[in-house]
Amino acid sequence: MARCFALMFLAVITVGASIGSVWAQSAKPHPVAEVDLMVKLKEVLANPNQLEVMVKSGSKVASFCANCHGDGGNSVKPNVPNLAGQNPAYLMEQMLEFMDGRRRDTDFKKRLIKVLSVDEKIGLILFFSQQKVSYKPPVDAALAARGKVVYKNECAECHEDDGHGTEKFARIAGQQTGYLSHTLTAYRDGSSARTNRQMATSIRGLSDADIAAVVAYTAAMK
Repeated sequence: MARCFALMFLAVITVGASIGSVWAQSAKPHPVAEVDLMVKLKEVLANPNQLEVMVKSGSKVASFCANCHGDGGNSVKPNVPNLAGQNPAYLMEQMLEFMDGRRRDTDFKKRLIKVLSVDEKIGLILFFSQQKVSYKPPVDAALAARGKVVYKNECAECHEDDGHGTEKFARIAGQQTGYLSHTLTAYRDGSSARTNRQMATSIRGLSDADIAAVVAYTAAMK
């Protein structure tokens, strides 16, 4: 874990040279209270020209995240989630939760998000949402087939039949297996730092075998 933080810090220093405007103002984080980030995000999504500009800007900021979340948001670490292809409104909500402490994580990530300008935050989200997810076929086809049944019964109502989610529920199609397994187990056991009563209730009766099966299925979804 310490090595990951060190690599992240090194990435910040390196990329900061090319987008110095972020760190030049790090002592005075950009105020966000005056701007409704979710409203601003939806305005950009409705404007194709502005969307294109924001995505290009976000690609530069995304370099901060590559050491853990991978280039283009496709993580190479089983326990670190993909951000590629995620619903932009969902990503924005997670960013807001990091910023105000509802979702706990490292101080490094919280500080990094806070020093980004409004446009940089939105650009980062839009960049990741526009990236394609790298898919991997299931290692165990029989296990994935069992997981399909569990998914239809317990997950599809919120995350949709295709696993692409909604503004309120995450895209889990093509997600990292380690991350999915850890998250589902934590919700089921009540040990998650995040709270979602509907999620916890839905998977309360799942066994370890059920979780392994649904993870095998969803990780291979397109």
